[in-house]
Formats: sequence, structure tokens, C-alpha cells
Amino acid sequence: MSFEPEAIEAARKIFAGPVAFLKSAPALEFLPNAVVPEVAFAGRSNVGKSSLLNALTHRNSLARTSNTPGRTQELNFFDVGTPLAFRLVDMPGYGFAKAPKDIVRKWRFLVNDFLRGRDVLKRALVLIDSRHGIKDVDREILEMLDKAAVSYRMVLTKADKIKASDLAEVTEATAAEARKRPAAHPDILVTSSDTGLGIPELRAAVIEAIG
Repeated sequence: MSFEPEAIEAARKIFAGPVAFLKSAPALEFLPNAVVPEVAFAGRSNVGKSSLLNALTHRNSLARTSNTPGRTQELNFFDVGTPLAFRLVDMPGYGFAKAPKDIVRKWRFLVNDFLRGRDVLKRALVLIDSRHGIKDVDREILEMLDKAAVSYRMVLTKADKIKASDLAEVTEATAAEARKRPAAHPDILVTSSDTGLGIPELRAAVIEAIG
């Protein structure tokens, strides 16, 4: 799928405007009022989610990047636009190998309840490391999204880190997985926060999702 140049430019202008961290929510009672559309970002704890959010919003430090995967254990909300147009939601990274079981359980309850109960959530973007493709731990979040009937789209990250032939292969495998899933968007986005590959299209996909 390709976006029209007008859609790419409109999305660029929106993300070049005001974007600000709003709050972190460690539990549902701390969620901000559901007053505007939201697009959530999900991914394994080392998939490059923070770097992608920073690239998406033209910022260097909007989302905190860390050398310790799995530090984000809360839902982080970012306001876009003045007046407020929509929000981005940085969901807690999953798949952290050494996390205590109670932390993993808390993550599952928080994310599952958020996905099932957030009426303004228009789409989730599930980030997949292009070097590894879809893992079983990724399929768990896909299952959660399917069961919650939340529309989602898979986004390959770190595409600059592998050969073009390997990238084509993992893109096709990811698309094949998407075709099997009821809530998945059929088109896969391929990105690199380092080179900027696919970032304009990702911005346009966010704007498209909020309608």
C-alpha cells in the first residue's frame, strides 16, 4: 500500500506541530479522559519502540530510550496538536526474559483491560523486529488484539540492519501472518528509525487510522 503525496505531507505537518508527553498510567484508574482518538504502539521490549516514536514525531527524546529493555511498565500518553487532535499511547514492552512473574501478570492485566475497554482506541501498531520476524511472544499480543477486536497493523523495525533479500522474505512472512488474523490490517509497514525509511508512511498510517 502506498500513500498519496498529499497524505504524506499532511501527516508530516501534523507531527511537526506540538507533541507533548501527557502522563504515565500504571493502572486503569490513572488513564486520561477518553476525549480524542488514540493510536497505541506495542512491541517487544527491545524492538526499538522509543526510537521509532522519536523519529515519528521529529523529536530526539520524546520517548525515553533505554539500554535496559522492559523499563516501560506503564501506559505512556502523548498529546498531539493544539488544540488536541489525538493521542499516541506507548504500551509497556513485552517479552522481557528476566521479569518476575508478578510483573508479567500485571502487564498482561493492564494491557488486556486497556485494549478491551478503551473506546477511543482506533488502532494498535505492533512493532516487529525485522531481524527476527514474528515470535511466539508477538503472537500473544496479536491474539489479545484479535480477541479484543482492536484493529492493528504490523510494522517492521530496524529494516536497515538486514539484507534486502532477507527483508523481503520477512515482510512476506509477516503479511502472510496478517492475512490469517481477523483484526489485522493486510499491509505491512517497513521502517528504520536510523535511516528514516518508512517514517513518512508511518505518520500517514497513524493519521489514516484516526479517520
